[in-house]
Amino acid sequence: MTSLENTTDYMKGKTLVISGATRGIGKAILYKFAQNGVNIAFTYNKNEEEAAKIAKDVQEKYSIQAKYYPLNVLEPEQYVELFKKIDADFKRVDFFISNAIIYGKSVAGGFAPFMRLKPRGLNNIYTATVLAFVVGAQEAAKRMKENGGGAIVSLSSTGNLVYMPNYAGHGNSKNAVETMVKYAATELGTHGIRVNAVSGGPIDTDALRAFPDYAEIKQAVETQSPLNRMGTPEDLAGAAFFLCDHTQSAWLTGQTIVIDGGTTFK
Repeated sequence: MTSLENTTDYMKGKTLVISGATRGIGKAILYKFAQNGVNIAFTYNKNEEEAAKIAKDVQEKYSIQAKYYPLNVLEPEQYVELFKKIDADFKRVDFFISNAIIYGKSVAGGFAPFMRLKPRGLNNIYTATVLAFVVGAQEAAKRMKENGGGAIVSLSSTGNLVYMPNYAGHGNSKNAVETMVKYAATELGTHGIRVNAVSGGPIDTDALRAFPDYAEIKQAVETQSPLNRMGTPEDLAGAAFFLCDHTQSAWLTGQTIVIDGGTTFK
């Protein structure tokens, strides 16, 4: 039996819960898992129409179950009721990926030079990045224990490794969530639950395009990367899938995989 067949056999029929999957990295991850026979429970913030379109598409293409739910990651306690709804719709929870982020007005005072940082913006970024991961992972882990294990992944970024203008609030929170991943991995390992992070260099998404200095970032990344391009959502989707596939990463936990096109070395 080939490695691909082992992967397909292991993943098929399991369930992924992922936040923020109507576009960008989350959407790419959703499709990667669906293509491999994984059922999908995913969240959206405002665009219910797009969520419905995605769910219909993956169900028809891949013959899986897919359902969508509203979630505001600035209110992490919503995860408690969300998982109760998922319990009613799905037989099991095997994987949880914390992906949803905030930008725009919500990060005012958090996306700024150091001397213009404000507590409210910083708190919002921390809540959406770290606290949402904690509550979501807690709820997912409760279900995974019943199945004998599972995998949890948090999305991170290299903004905690290299300087990025105006990124102190995000970089600080990414550093915090990677530390939280290590603690979760240490405490949940005895239940067969692995916890890791995927740290992306600047990825060409709607969220990044919303940054006022997007053009400068894009040019800098293309110059710095030995591969001469920015990363894509699909670049991170493969890493997230790998971390959840027990046939490929069974002894990998408490780690952060950096997918940056070589940019943090230069």
